[in-house]
Amino acid sequence: MTKRYLFIISLFIFLSNIAYSQVTLSGVVTLSTTQKSEAGVDVFVKGTYSKVVTNKKGYYQIKGLKLGETYTIGAFKYGFSPVEKVIKVDKKNIQINFTLRPLEKVLDEVAVIDQNSEAEITRLEAVEGTSIYEGKKSEVINIDNLTANLATNNSRQVYNRVPGLNIWESDGAGIQLGIGGRGLSPNRTSNFNTRQNGYDIAADALGYPESYYTPPLEAVQEVQIVRGAASLQYGTQFGGLLNFKMKKGNPEKPFEFQTRQTVGSFGLFNSFNSIGGQKGDVNYYAMYQYKRGDGWRPNSGFNVNTVFTGVEYEVNDKFKIGVEFTHMDYLAQQPGGLTDEEFYKDPRASYTDQNWFKVNWNIASVNLQYQFTPKAKIEMRNFGLYASRDALGINLNKENPYSEPRLLVSDQFRNVGSEIRYMQHYDINGKSNVFVLGTRLYHGNDDKKQGDASDGNDADFTFSHPDSLLSDHNFQIQNYAFFAENIFQITDKFSVTPGIRFEIIKTTGKGYYQKIFFETGDDGLIEKITRPEQDNIINDRTILIGGVGVSYKPNNDLEVYANVSQNYRAITYSDLRSLNSNIRIDPDMKDESGYSADLGVRGSLPWLSYDVSGFYLRYNDKIGLANPANPIRTNIADAYTLGVESYAEFKLLEILSPLSDYRFNVFGNVAFIQGKYISDDRVYDGNDVELVPPFNIKSGINTGYKSFNLSLQYTYVEKQYTDAANSEKPLPDGIYGPIPAYYVMDLSMKYVYKWFGVETGINNLTNNMYFTRRATGYPGPGIIPSDGRNYYVTLQFKI
Repeated sequence: MTKRYLFIISLFIFLSNIAYSQVTLSGVVTLSTTQKSEAGVDVFVKGTYSKVVTNKKGYYQIKGLKLGETYTIGAFKYGFSPVEKVIKVDKKNIQINFTLRPLEKVLDEVAVIDQNSEAEITRLEAVEGTSIYEGKKSEVINIDNLTANLATNNSRQVYNRVPGLNIWESDGAGIQLGIGGRGLSPNRTSNFNTRQNGYDIAADALGYPESYYTPPLEAVQEVQIVRGAASLQYGTQFGGLLNFKMKKGNPEKPFEFQTRQTVGSFGLFNSFNSIGGQKGDVNYYAMYQYKRGDGWRPNSGFNVNTVFTGVEYEVNDKFKIGVEFTHMDYLAQQPGGLTDEEFYKDPRASYTDQNWFKVNWNIASVNLQYQFTPKAKIEMRNFGLYASRDALGINLNKENPYSEPRLLVSDQFRNVGSEIRYMQHYDINGKSNVFVLGTRLYHGNDDKKQGDASDGNDADFTFSHPDSLLSDHNFQIQNYAFFAENIFQITDKFSVTPGIRFEIIKTTGKGYYQKIFFETGDDGLIEKITRPEQDNIINDRTILIGGVGVSYKPNNDLEVYANVSQNYRAITYSDLRSLNSNIRIDPDMKDESGYSADLGVRGSLPWLSYDVSGFYLRYNDKIGLANPANPIRTNIADAYTLGVESYAEFKLLEILSPLSDYRFNVFGNVAFIQGKYISDDRVYDGNDVELVPPFNIKSGINTGYKSFNLSLQYTYVEKQYTDAANSEKPLPDGIYGPIPAYYVMDLSMKYVYKWFGVETGINNLTNNMYFTRRATGYPGPGIIPSDGRNYYVTLQFKI
């Protein structure tokens, strides 16, 4: 009994000391033009989670500061220049007033506030740049704050706080990203509108929306994800927007150099080097990455080179020009897929050394920004892609595929596009409203050839001879779009954001392919004959889609949001013509349409951040693989997915000791999802939608002291099907069948001291043998095993 009283008294004294040492900061924010107080101004303590918004009288109050400490206090509101003041706390009650002046020069609004400098994940503000995100479900991953294996772009760790994502682990080097969600295929992230600094980086946004290039995360400032409601501003993709925001030069230094050198298991070596800075009105950043490795399985080595350069010139207070160039090339050997029997016997096995993959990716962009007034701006992004991808491997159409000529599939992409956005802030009855108008012009071009190559095992990406071509096509897409969205601020707490998008899409495909016929010869025997068959495909359509979002913010730390937006997805080049021997193409295939809806609540406190939402995704004429015994890619049926996606992070030490240098955070990311087909065909009606794990959880602990971080993550994904027929028994070739439930753990550590840093960790800590993908063709066919246990060590120097 005595011990219990001593504990209670000690705890009371401890909490009393905390309360006694804390300080209350308050004040009023006024405008220089009117000398009146201003509501809705963000006031924050730089470098901490402390942030409040002024009330109707312009008043704010922040608690939790400590006596004897020095802080930087800032105030910011869009359209006004940010203000910061440095204070030393020498008494328990301090009053600091701010005066805001109208903004007279172009600013990067996203970079102004540093209120979540240590958070690994935040969300997009209502307005950023020339884009509107009010009422939409969004996540922002702050890369520098992660404790993860950035050298290999480890998707499990990087996207661990984004609920509901289904991740394919096709290679352990992170060369290609494969994420999807809500029943959408993760294949090369093709169901997201994938961008870098706001412009396209995929092979073809509509015709071939697969991403063969993934920016090195060591060069990325943040990854922005907006779910299906992004279709109105960014195009008709059911998955939404995935945007990689690249780093810029340090604005406080004319020159800064950073180098990161990583070694790891299976011969991994990664060298990342960058320079950047600000000289006068010019900001510049350039990086080069070289990465190589032998791979976890035999015949899976790779070599990667990536270059990114960006220069931004502020011509005057209103006009900016930015120029960027990206180059990436890699050569990777593919160990091939496994059957179920082969996987369970030896998941590291490889039975071919003849498969290779080569990519050469070049992207250029010119970005123009002009600020008419503090409340009106226009932005123009011009971009072009000149790229190629070549897949070389055994041809399963052959009777003896391992000893006959290999199949080479070669694509050459030449795309250009331009987007213009105009944003205007305006007032109605004293309420601030915003609208954005935009246009998009895009032309995609793909020259695709398939044919016989050499029968060796080297990386010889040449066709045997012109007559060996099995197909030769030129695919083109022309896309013209107009979109508009507007935030109507109905009250101080409630807003409505409607939007529309009008699209004109024209798809053409011209060329030929070798068609196989069986005829009876003069001798009565059946002969196999191939003849060239001409293609002249033209598909024109116009689409009008709309949507609306609402946001209710009862206080500064809580938001209830909802949205519903129509979606549309054009059939791709692969849907028009494919020579994959494992899949037939339905010539009458139609585009997909539908809508997505979200309803959620999100918010944050000094010790808690959370986002819990329910969603419903309706997919009409969903394209997928039917009839596994004789697979055909076709419009299977209508389908829906619905579920709950939730994320919460508890900062346990913030409860006891706010602004402490110690951290102990626990996070949970849980998704419950159900997907079903709706069909008059009894074969599929009521079947589960493929690639929908009913239960998907990622959780972990992040602890540390000052610049030291330690992270432990656990991932669990429930069983999922890979075809619409819900095949329970895997087929002998390993292409179709369920993906069993699996779990995996990752342990990482990071320490940074001024100019020096060290990072290390172990991925797949328990060395689980599992797989996330069954490939119908390249890089399979069959099961693609995920990597076993591996480690990495990174040294970082910055001067």
